[in-house]
Amino acid sequence: MTAQQEKLDYISNNLANSSTDGYKREGVSFQDLVYENINRLGYPTSNNSKTSQINGVGVKVGNAIRDNSQGDLINSSFKTDFAIDGPGYFRIEQKDGSFAYQRNGSFNVDSSGKLVNKNGNFLSIEYTAAGNDINAKGGITNDNFVVDQSGEITVKTGESSVVYGKINLYNSIGDDSMVSMGNNQFMAKAGANVYVEKNSNVLQNFLEGSNVDIAKEMTDMIIAQRSFEFGSQGIKTADEMWGLINNLK
Repeated sequence: MTAQQEKLDYISNNLANSSTDGYKREGVSFQDLVYENINRLGYPTSNNSKTSQINGVGVKVGNAIRDNSQGDLINSSFKTDFAIDGPGYFRIEQKDGSFAYQRNGSFNVDSSGKLVNKNGNFLSIEYTAAGNDINAKGGITNDNFVVDQSGEITVKTGESSVVYGKINLYNSIGDDSMVSMGNNQFMAKAGANVYVEKNSNVLQNFLEGSNVDIAKEMTDMIIAQRSFEFGSQGIKTADEMWGLINNLK
Protein backbone atom coordinates (compact mmCIF):
# COMPACT_ATOMS: atom_id res chain seq x y z
CA MET A 1 0.00 0.00 0.00
CA THR A 2 2.87 2.36 0.76
CA ALA A 3 4.37 1.61 -2.66
CA GLN A 4 1.07 2.38 -4.40
CA GLN A 5 0.75 5.62 -2.43
CA GLU A 6 4.23 6.69 -3.61
CA LYS A 7 3.28 5.79 -7.18
CA LEU A 8 0.21 8.02 -6.86
CA ASP A 9 2.50 10.85 -5.68
CA TYR A 10 4.59 10.52 -8.86
CA ILE A 11 1.47 10.45 -11.04
CA SER A 12 0.12 13.56 -9.31
CA ASN A 13 3.42 15.36 -9.94
CA ASN A 14 3.33 14.38 -13.62
CA LEU A 15 -0.23 15.67 -14.01
CA ALA A 16 0.65 18.92 -12.22
CA ASN A 17 3.50 19.47 -14.71
CA SER A 18 1.63 18.44 -17.85
CA SER A 19 1.86 22.03 -19.13
CA THR A 20 5.40 22.75 -17.88
CA ASP A 21 7.83 23.49 -20.74
CA GLY A 22 10.49 20.81 -21.12
CA TYR A 23 9.18 18.62 -18.29
CA LYS A 24 10.02 14.90 -18.46
CA ARG A 25 7.56 12.52 -16.80
CA GLU A 26 8.76 10.26 -14.02
CA GLY A 27 7.59 6.79 -13.11
CA VAL A 28 8.58 4.29 -10.45
CA SER A 29 9.86 0.74 -10.40
CA PHE A 30 8.87 -1.81 -7.77
CA GLN A 31 11.20 -4.19 -5.93
CA ASP A 32 10.22 -7.33 -4.02
CA LEU A 33 10.65 -7.34 -0.26
CA VAL A 34 11.91 -10.37 1.70
CA TYR A 35 10.38 -13.75 0.87
CA GLU A 36 9.42 -16.16 3.67
CA ASN A 37 10.16 -19.88 3.22
CA ILE A 38 7.05 -21.89 4.17
CA ASN A 39 8.47 -25.35 3.42
CA ARG A 40 8.14 -26.66 6.95
CA LEU A 41 6.26 -29.40 8.79
CA GLY A 42 2.55 -28.85 9.20
CA TYR A 43 2.31 -26.17 6.51
CA PRO A 44 0.25 -27.14 3.44
CA THR A 45 2.39 -26.75 0.32
CA SER A 46 2.48 -28.23 -3.15
CA ASN A 47 5.49 -29.95 -4.64
CA ASN A 48 4.29 -29.13 -8.17
CA SER A 49 5.63 -25.58 -8.08
CA LYS A 50 8.99 -24.23 -7.00
CA THR A 51 7.42 -20.91 -5.95
CA SER A 52 4.55 -22.35 -3.90
CA GLN A 53 6.88 -22.86 -0.93
CA ILE A 54 7.74 -19.18 -0.52
CA ASN A 55 5.54 -16.33 0.57
CA GLY A 56 6.16 -12.72 -0.45
CA VAL A 57 5.66 -9.87 2.01
CA GLY A 58 5.03 -7.11 -0.52
CA VAL A 59 6.95 -4.62 -2.63
CA LYS A 60 8.71 -1.32 -2.18
CA VAL A 61 9.35 1.56 -4.54
CA GLY A 62 12.71 1.33 -6.30
CA ASN A 63 14.47 4.00 -8.34
CA ALA A 64 12.54 6.69 -10.17
CA ILE A 65 12.46 6.20 -13.94
CA ARG A 66 12.62 9.36 -16.08
CA ASP A 67 11.11 9.29 -19.56
CA ASN A 68 13.49 11.35 -21.72
CA SER A 69 11.44 11.12 -24.90
CA GLN A 70 10.91 14.30 -26.94
CA GLY A 71 7.94 16.52 -26.06
CA ASP A 72 5.84 18.33 -28.65
CA LEU A 73 7.44 21.38 -30.29
CA ILE A 74 5.26 24.46 -29.81
CA ASN A 75 5.50 27.63 -31.89
CA SER A 76 6.40 30.78 -29.95
CA SER A 77 6.38 34.44 -30.87
CA PHE A 78 9.42 35.27 -28.71
CA LYS A 79 12.94 35.23 -30.15
CA THR A 80 14.30 34.31 -26.73
CA ASP A 81 12.42 30.98 -26.76
CA PHE A 82 14.37 27.92 -27.92
CA ALA A 83 13.58 24.23 -28.22
CA ILE A 84 15.97 21.30 -28.44
CA ASP A 85 15.16 18.92 -31.27
CA GLY A 86 16.88 15.75 -30.12
CA PRO A 87 18.77 14.74 -26.97
CA GLY A 88 20.69 17.12 -24.72
CA TYR A 89 20.27 20.04 -22.33
CA PHE A 90 20.89 23.76 -22.14
CA ARG A 91 23.65 24.51 -19.63
CA ILE A 92 22.94 27.17 -17.02
CA GLU A 93 25.62 29.06 -15.08
CA GLN A 94 24.52 29.22 -11.45
CA LYS A 95 25.36 32.15 -9.20
CA ASP A 96 27.66 29.92 -7.11
CA GLY A 97 29.70 28.98 -10.19
CA SER A 98 28.22 25.50 -10.62
CA PHE A 99 26.30 24.31 -13.67
CA ALA A 100 22.69 23.21 -13.97
CA TYR A 101 21.03 21.65 -16.99
CA GLN A 102 17.50 22.09 -18.32
CA ARG A 103 15.31 21.30 -21.32
CA ASN A 104 13.08 24.32 -20.78
CA GLY A 105 14.17 26.83 -23.41
CA SER A 106 12.18 29.84 -22.21
CA PHE A 107 14.71 32.65 -21.66
CA ASN A 108 14.77 36.43 -21.27
CA VAL A 109 17.29 39.20 -21.92
CA ASP A 110 18.31 40.77 -18.59
CA SER A 111 19.40 44.34 -17.88
CA SER A 112 23.02 43.50 -18.83
CA GLY A 113 21.95 42.28 -22.28
CA LYS A 114 22.53 38.56 -21.67
CA LEU A 115 20.20 35.59 -21.97
CA VAL A 116 18.98 34.31 -18.61
CA ASN A 117 16.48 31.68 -17.49
CA LYS A 118 13.44 32.32 -15.29
CA ASN A 119 15.62 32.26 -12.16
CA GLY A 120 17.95 34.95 -13.52
CA ASN A 121 20.87 32.58 -14.16
CA PHE A 122 22.89 32.92 -17.38
CA LEU A 123 22.49 30.61 -20.34
CA SER A 124 25.93 29.19 -21.10
CA ILE A 125 27.16 30.67 -24.41
CA GLU A 126 30.53 30.28 -26.09
CA TYR A 127 31.16 33.95 -26.94
CA THR A 128 33.29 35.14 -29.85
CA ALA A 129 35.58 38.19 -29.62
CA ALA A 130 32.81 40.22 -31.28
CA GLY A 131 30.33 38.84 -28.76
CA ASN A 132 32.47 39.94 -25.81
CA ASP A 133 32.73 43.39 -27.39
CA ILE A 134 28.91 43.56 -27.74
CA ASN A 135 28.52 42.52 -24.09
CA ALA A 136 30.91 45.28 -23.04
CA LYS A 137 28.69 47.79 -24.89
CA GLY A 138 25.43 46.67 -23.27
CA GLY A 139 24.72 43.27 -24.79
CA ILE A 140 21.89 42.12 -27.02
CA THR A 141 18.22 43.09 -27.09
CA ASN A 142 15.06 41.00 -27.42
CA ASP A 143 14.89 41.33 -31.20
CA ASN A 144 18.32 42.07 -32.69
CA PHE A 145 19.62 38.49 -32.95
CA VAL A 146 18.87 35.20 -34.68
CA VAL A 147 19.90 31.65 -33.79
CA ASP A 148 20.43 28.96 -36.41
CA GLN A 149 19.93 25.23 -35.87
CA SER A 150 23.55 24.69 -34.87
CA GLY A 151 23.08 27.17 -32.02
CA GLU A 152 25.15 29.94 -33.61
CA ILE A 153 23.92 33.42 -32.63
CA THR A 154 24.17 36.28 -35.13
CA VAL A 155 23.58 39.86 -33.95
CA LYS A 156 22.65 42.76 -36.22
CA THR A 157 24.74 45.85 -35.48
CA GLY A 158 23.76 48.77 -37.66
CA GLU A 159 23.87 47.65 -41.30
CA SER A 160 26.06 44.59 -40.65
CA SER A 161 25.76 41.30 -38.78
CA VAL A 162 28.36 39.63 -36.58
CA VAL A 163 28.61 36.20 -34.97
CA TYR A 164 27.92 36.77 -31.29
CA GLY A 165 28.54 33.26 -30.00
CA LYS A 166 27.20 29.72 -29.91
CA ILE A 167 24.67 27.94 -27.68
CA ASN A 168 26.18 24.53 -27.05
CA LEU A 169 23.97 21.64 -25.96
CA TYR A 170 25.23 19.17 -23.38
CA ASN A 171 24.51 15.55 -22.56
CA SER A 172 25.95 12.80 -20.39
CA ILE A 173 26.42 9.05 -20.60
CA GLY A 174 23.85 6.98 -18.70
CA ASP A 175 20.13 7.44 -18.11
CA ASP A 176 20.67 8.15 -14.41
CA SER A 177 23.68 10.48 -14.78
CA MET A 178 21.49 13.59 -14.46
CA VAL A 179 19.88 14.12 -11.04
CA SER A 180 16.84 16.31 -10.53
CA MET A 181 17.50 19.39 -8.40
CA GLY A 182 13.97 20.86 -8.55
CA ASN A 183 12.54 23.69 -10.65
CA ASN A 184 12.73 21.43 -13.73
CA GLN A 185 16.55 21.49 -13.60
CA PHE A 186 19.19 18.79 -13.32
CA MET A 187 22.74 18.46 -12.11
CA ALA A 188 25.35 15.98 -13.29
CA LYS A 189 26.32 13.25 -10.86
CA ALA A 190 29.86 13.37 -9.49
CA GLY A 191 32.14 11.77 -12.05
CA ALA A 192 29.53 11.88 -14.83
CA ASN A 193 30.93 12.27 -18.34
CA VAL A 194 29.29 15.47 -19.64
CA TYR A 195 29.99 16.24 -23.29
CA VAL A 196 28.84 18.63 -26.02
CA GLU A 197 25.88 17.09 -27.88
CA LYS A 198 26.34 17.42 -31.64
CA ASN A 199 23.35 15.39 -32.85
CA SER A 200 20.62 17.87 -31.91
CA ASN A 201 19.30 21.16 -33.24
CA VAL A 202 18.35 24.42 -31.55
CA LEU A 203 15.06 25.82 -32.85
CA GLN A 204 14.39 29.53 -32.26
CA ASN A 205 10.78 30.68 -31.74
CA PHE A 206 9.86 27.23 -30.43
CA LEU A 207 9.37 25.65 -27.01
CA GLU A 208 9.36 21.98 -26.11
CA GLY A 209 6.21 20.96 -24.27
CA SER A 210 5.91 18.38 -21.52
CA ASN A 211 6.00 14.73 -22.62
CA VAL A 212 3.29 13.76 -20.10
CA ASP A 213 0.47 11.70 -21.65
CA ILE A 214 -2.56 12.67 -19.56
CA ALA A 215 -4.61 9.65 -20.70
CA LYS A 216 -1.83 7.26 -19.62
CA GLU A 217 -1.40 9.02 -16.29
CA MET A 218 -5.13 8.80 -15.56
CA THR A 219 -5.12 5.09 -16.43
CA ASP A 220 -2.11 4.47 -14.18
CA MET A 221 -3.84 6.42 -11.41
CA ILE A 222 -6.95 4.21 -11.61
CA ILE A 223 -4.79 1.05 -11.51
CA ALA A 224 -2.82 2.32 -8.51
CA GLN A 225 -6.01 3.30 -6.67
CA ARG A 226 -7.54 -0.13 -7.28
CA SER A 227 -4.37 -1.84 -6.05
CA PHE A 228 -4.44 0.33 -2.93
CA GLU A 229 -8.09 -0.61 -2.34
CA PHE A 230 -7.34 -4.34 -2.74
CA GLY A 231 -4.56 -4.06 -0.18
CA SER A 232 -6.86 -2.21 2.20
CA GLN A 233 -9.56 -4.87 1.80
CA GLY A 234 -6.98 -7.60 2.49
CA ILE A 235 -5.96 -5.92 5.75
CA LYS A 236 -9.61 -5.51 6.74
CA THR A 237 -10.37 -9.19 6.02
CA ALA A 238 -7.31 -10.36 7.97
CA ASP A 239 -8.31 -8.14 10.89
CA GLU A 240 -11.82 -9.63 10.91
CA MET A 241 -10.40 -13.17 10.84
CA TRP A 242 -8.13 -12.44 13.79
CA GLY A 243 -11.09 -10.94 15.60
CA LEU A 244 -13.08 -14.14 15.12
CA ILE A 245 -10.18 -16.25 16.37
CA ASN A 246 -9.72 -14.05 19.45
CA ASN A 247 -13.41 -14.35 20.28
CA LEU A 248 -13.41 -18.17 20.16
CA LYS A 249 -13.88 -19.74 23.54
